[in-house]
Amino acid sequence: MRLLRFFGLLPLFALLGGCDFVILNPSGDVALQERNLILASTGLMLLIIVPVIVATALFAWRYRASNTTAAYAPDWNHSTQLEVLIWTAPLLIIIALGALTWISTHVLDPFRPIGRIDAKRAVPIGDKPLVIDAVSLDWKWLFIYPDQGIATVNALAAPVDKPIEFHITSGTVMNTLFIPAMAGQIYAMAGMETKLSAVMNKEGTFDGFSGMYSGAGFSDMKFKFQSLQPDAFNAWVDNAKHADMKLDAAKFDELSKPSSKVRPQFYGSVQPDLFNKILNMCTDPNKMCEDQMMAIDATGGVAGEKGAENREKLIYDGARLEEGNEAPGATFPASGRPPNELKTAPQGVEPSGMATQSNQGGSKADDAQGKGKPHEDGMPVDNGKMNPAPAQINPH
Repeated sequence: MRLLRFFGLLPLFALLGGCDFVILNPSGDVALQERNLILASTGLMLLIIVPVIVATALFAWRYRASNTTAAYAPDWNHSTQLEVLIWTAPLLIIIALGALTWISTHVLDPFRPIGRIDAKRAVPIGDKPLVIDAVSLDWKWLFIYPDQGIATVNALAAPVDKPIEFHITSGTVMNTLFIPAMAGQIYAMAGMETKLSAVMNKEGTFDGFSGMYSGAGFSDMKFKFQSLQPDAFNAWVDNAKHADMKLDAAKFDELSKPSSKVRPQFYGSVQPDLFNKILNMCTDPNKMCEDQMMAIDATGGVAGEKGAENREKLIYDGARLEEGNEAPGATFPASGRPPNELKTAPQGVEPSGMATQSNQGGSKADDAQGKGKPHEDGMPVDNGKMNPAPAQINPH
């Protein structure tokens, strides 16, 4: 019956044939090197794990209770040969893993320009990479091609065997740019720029998405990446240039409003410094750019009326407040509302403007001396001095 059950489950494994193990079957050289790193690390660890599992099974079988012929040595406690074997093998594997990690960490540094197209071809001298500025929004991806002067939403393309240099930031909360067939995921953070250098070696259409939860529309924050032959890519760019829409700071502010299931969009022209303004959080002309703020700080800052004016330009979340989307838990002064009055005080602390029953029942002499009266912040005073902390805070 057990054998029949096993064979009965075999058809279910056929369903796995429809799975695309893209991580283990990548189409880009960077992802391929990362795949090889995974396999090498797993293989090194199995050198210890497999013998330990086998030895555990053999020892359990050899020294089972029913085997009376097994050696019984209750006073045995040490073997130099066994100790050397137990510690030397893991040590060598750790050294190998450390060397592998050290080398791959530098070779696969996402900020480092790639040095090869694939294992057999180096990047030609003087070949400039295709620059793509990637911006994560709620809940879509904006891609700007600065050299081509176009931009797209939820659509991405690049030539086969062409080095790509991504400049990545976020116009909202943290996300990750992840195209599994090309390279590992890289974080996108507001006010910060990360980079990714990669290349695609195969034609095709591949999935791209954010690998980090970022709100209600996160599950639809996907796009298709087309790896094309150079002529096909040029045609794709020419088609995008014929789009009527123009992407500037005003259009970006409109685009950045939360929306999901956004269909691919194309912009025939782009404001030249738009990505820099997005990165420095100043697409709104009334806001100061972060690089300007840092330049002011580097020279000692600005005080007085000018400093107050600059402060207003640095409140970057004002747009959400104007729309009524106040951050959860926002309190004065961030919310612009007065602080909430304390209704229920913790043990030993009185609400503001209220007196405890003991204080209310105090003697007139105490009242005359100021004893038992609450301080303006709610703590009782004694002759103008604050009373000691409550017992649970200051037990001594």
